[in-house]
Amino acid sequence: MLIQYKKDYEKTAMGLLSYLPDFKNIENLKEEIRLNEQDNEFVLFLYSNNQQNMVGVLGTQITNQFIVIRYLSLAPGFREISYEQKILLELKKEYPDKRITALPEYANLLKTIEEDNEEE
Repeated sequence: MLIQYKKDYEKTAMGLLSYLPDFKNIENLKEEIRLNEQDNEFVLFLYSNNQQNMVGVLGTQITNQFIVIRYLSLAPGFREISYEQKILLELKKEYPDKRITALPEYANLLKTIEEDNEEE
């Protein structure tokens, strides 16, 4: 389940973000959290699995027509394409009127989801 970031989830979000190379530096990590708290265009989501454990974080930039996937980080043990697909499919359900795009490193994941939808 996707949950929009709130201050209550700060430590969890920071822990999940720290798995990404860009956020190994604590100052970069704090700046990213501030950006998501202050700018309505940048929205951070946490992903909770079926056991209600927070296992992922999704960084987005939301505009009138698009949602841009900026990054996706999963906890060790949950780094499977199936979790990535579940997260993006939930995002699609949450914002059915917006087109989901991504930074180049996530383009293949979006392609996989689009192919799955065409098969249905």
